[in-house]
Amino acid sequence: MLYQALKIPAKLSLLLFLRHLKINDKQWLSAKGPLLLACNHPNSFLDAIIICTLFKCPVYSLARGDAFKNKTAAALLKKLNMLPVYRSSEGVENLEHNYTTFSTCKEIFKQNGIVLIFSEGRCMNEWHLRPLKKGTARMALSSWDEAIPLKVLPVAINYQRFHCYDKDVHLSFGNIITRDDVDHNNGFGRSTLSFNNLLQKELEPLVYEIAPGDAEARDKIFEQKTPFWKKTLLAIPAALGWFIHLPMYLTALFFAKKFGTGNGHYDSILVAVLLLTYPLYTVLLTAIACLVSGNLFSLLLIFAMPFCAWSYLQIKKV
Repeated sequence: MLYQALKIPAKLSLLLFLRHLKINDKQWLSAKGPLLLACNHPNSFLDAIIICTLFKCPVYSLARGDAFKNKTAAALLKKLNMLPVYRSSEGVENLEHNYTTFSTCKEIFKQNGIVLIFSEGRCMNEWHLRPLKKGTARMALSSWDEAIPLKVLPVAINYQRFHCYDKDVHLSFGNIITRDDVDHNNGFGRSTLSFNNLLQKELEPLVYEIAPGDAEARDKIFEQKTPFWKKTLLAIPAALGWFIHLPMYLTALFFAKKFGTGNGHYDSILVAVLLLTYPLYTVLLTAIACLVSGNLFSLLLIFAMPFCAWSYLQIKKV
């Protein structure tokens, strides 16, 4: 219920947080299961937020187990279709919970559902495909062993930059991997290696390889020029957008720096705070404007504020 309720505002928020979103094959956004999305993991929860928001059908995503330590947080994450996966570093005693999560995923597949897994494991803010873990292969192979007609879709998400809300994002889909594509004749270990080799081959051309300090290469890939007419037309609303939204942005920036520095969660916290506070901030400023002016036309501020924010995003220099 909460997942569906947040999906519409989340879609609208992408217009305010992403300067440009490029998708190589949009037909997959309407896909149905049983489907396993095997994705790289450069930007923590933001990867899942973007992908789950764009897909029409509900997507269940696997998240690091330490996020579920707090009972309140765990209950909230589960309502958002997130399931925990634990690493040995998070306590060997927690590893048994992974079997429960994998069983839940297979039940989702049996209901023609979609699951998102981050095949690199840990998140790192970089432009590089890291070695793939075995979790994706294990989930796919065990599903096929139970005669589930699962398809695995390689997904790559690339960000123009990190530690900001205004960025370009490229989302790319590879070719489907099915049971028939994998070698099943030489034991589970060989099947796992066969699967990972196939997935690696699909993801390598989709995940950008850019050195951390190579701004020129990054700008060349993500270059998005704003026409002069657009800059001129949006200049005034953009200036208003910067001024009106500055207090809210500085607040979100404070929380991102305090809780997201050095752990890969910076962008996720920044966007989450903006997403959750923006409706309240808009209503609050609109109410103040109505009280001060005594004019019902001030209600139009509810629509003007998002437009001004979008205008600033479009012409802002990166």
